[in-house]
Amino acid sequence: MIQSVRTSVDWNQLAEQALAGQIIDHQDALRVLRADDTEILAQLAAAYRVRHHYWGNQVRLHFLLNAQSGLCPEDCHYCSQSKISSADIEKYPLMAKERILAAADRAHQLKAGTFCMAISGRTPSPQTFEKILDAVQAVKADYPMRVCTTLGLLNEEQAHQLKAAGVDRINHNLNTAEAHHDDICTTHGYQDRLDTVKAVQAAGLTTCSGGILGMGESDEDIINLAKSLRELDVTSVPVNFLIPIEGTPFASRSELTPQRCLRILCLFRFLLPAQEIRIAGGREVHLRSQQPLALYPANSIFVGDYLTTAGQSATQDYAMVRDAGFVLESPDGSPLPENIA
Repeated sequence: MIQSVRTSVDWNQLAEQALAGQIIDHQDALRVLRADDTEILAQLAAAYRVRHHYWGNQVRLHFLLNAQSGLCPEDCHYCSQSKISSADIEKYPLMAKERILAAADRAHQLKAGTFCMAISGRTPSPQTFEKILDAVQAVKADYPMRVCTTLGLLNEEQAHQLKAAGVDRINHNLNTAEAHHDDICTTHGYQDRLDTVKAVQAAGLTTCSGGILGMGESDEDIINLAKSLRELDVTSVPVNFLIPIEGTPFASRSELTPQRCLRILCLFRFLLPAQEIRIAGGREVHLRSQQPLALYPANSIFVGDYLTTAGQSATQDYAMVRDAGFVLESPDGSPLPENIA
């Protein structure tokens, strides 16, 4: 159990440091994570100062498609699609282009600015990769959305090909700190993930990389993950909270509270002030009724479902954003009209 402590930290001072481009020191980062629950509102207010400076009051929408499910040779302990998972999920090879286009149309109807196409597996086979390139070109031809792909381990040549096809951004999460990586996966290393992010950047593509919290990591691991993402200067940072799925090795893990999640998001905003920070998988499970408060440090969400788990309805998401006083962002970056369903 993580023990909170009372603290006299001036959270606004941390916001000032973040806005000045300074990195908060390790002890202050620990204080963010270990603060008493009575400090939550003050932390959120300080984090919102940074968020508002870079992102205003708008909330970006992303749509995630699991275009190939299960059948993965990796042993990631958190994942329902891994080779060691017995989770009851649908398994299928890469969707036909028509189904991918139908999902892109759904994303467009939901006003998502980014269509994220994910596949399971270590890395795409040559045949699968060619089909993905073809599908990306079709999506870009028909819809005014950014396209992001998450395809496992990639090299620079593959990243160049994806860019040429029209991919705007590639996601590859570090998932956790280097010191904790071998506790969550043994079939590939932290360096493999780091190399993929760097290959994407070398190809001139923007990078999406974040982590999964609630997997037994220490406070130091959380801080080191955020610092690694800062050093990589990634563009977009999805913050996932572990969904303990029956049939996975982490099915019994239950380490997160809404307050813990909010403190993590505040820390990420202080350490990654200009990045797009997305409340990703697990927000409905762990933040629960406190989801609107997470919009104070974070500025984007997934609308719709996740890889193998369901999210809340788009109508609920729209209402949540507006009821909290935020504004939905259209694909072109402008505010969406208030009368969207």
